[in-house]
Amino acid sequence: MRDAHDSTPVPASAVTSNPASSPALVAAEATAGEESTSSGAEYHLDPELARKYMANIKQFRILIMGRANAGKTTILQRVCNTTDNPEIFDGNRNKIESNIVRGMLERGHHNIEHELVFSSNPGFVFHDSCGFEAGSAGQFDEMKNFVVDRAVTASLRMRIHAIWFCIPMTDYHRTVTAAEQKFFNECDTGHVPVIVLLTKTDALHLAAMEELLDSGLDLGEAKTKAAEKERELLEKWLAHIKGILDNCKFPPKAYVSVQRMHEEGADCVALVQCTTNAMNEEGLQRLLISTQQSSIALCVEYAVKRTLRAKMELGIKDGLLVNVKDLERELLWWFPSKYVSHLQVILYHSNVLWLACLLARM
Repeated sequence: MRDAHDSTPVPASAVTSNPASSPALVAAEATAGEESTSSGAEYHLDPELARKYMANIKQFRILIMGRANAGKTTILQRVCNTTDNPEIFDGNRNKIESNIVRGMLERGHHNIEHELVFSSNPGFVFHDSCGFEAGSAGQFDEMKNFVVDRAVTASLRMRIHAIWFCIPMTDYHRTVTAAEQKFFNECDTGHVPVIVLLTKTDALHLAAMEELLDSGLDLGEAKTKAAEKERELLEKWLAHIKGILDNCKFPPKAYVSVQRMHEEGADCVALVQCTTNAMNEEGLQRLLISTQQSSIALCVEYAVKRTLRAKMELGIKDGLLVNVKDLERELLWWFPSKYVSHLQVILYHSNVLWLACLLARM
């Protein structure tokens, strides 16, 4: 197996345009867009070549973007289960000194080429785009060039796999800016899905209370009904945002709300699940699920629904024999490597393996 930093290019013959049919596992608050990709075309590696090339990709790479103060860093910390700041590397994997990093963060300056890696989960590599809503045309072009280049670059380890576009609900009266519409009208991300994150949704609590009090309720009644009113407002503004962005030339692939990310231990499952379902390639889905540490239940869910169930259906439909060792290996692909050795023992004695053995005899 080659190094994770292998820059072997993907041959053009490895890319096909056959549509995929992935079952929806998105949580209730995550809404997938109608378009399959920003460009309206789906790209898929040939299954055999996909397996070969995925073996050389060890980190899941995400570009996070949006307005300043949209809570981007906080989201990354929650996803990586840490309160620490990330280590930052330049494009050549050279670590940038902490005093330089501190100065950059204090001034709000971000180089989109820089890689952000949290020591708590080095399986993720993040890129942070500065808030270009108030920036120059040059900043927008820099971001656009990065997105277009990293979506198709021949170096596998440098490709971005997903884009998180943050829209904070603290600014719900200007939910979609002209700069954001410009991005979705001009930036074709190809097969890289863009997921819109509605951030800081707890800011809607004050708006909910104001509406309830204005309707004549007393303070106690308003507090009782505040959570329901917050959900109504969130649905209202989500529909408003979708109505605008879905009509852009390159609309988002999906939408998801992330709540209370400032709280340690905040739930990131919906975000991870939404991102996973937005991708076309199962190899990238496995990479994300096995990298995240938000929920081991997600690993189990995808292993069963995407691998075990598929094997069962093939066995029942076509009478195919199942190689138990191959099945075990494919199930474990969905889990973080640090759990694999323990899971191998558990799996050997589990009902899942027993079911696979029965299936092999069918």
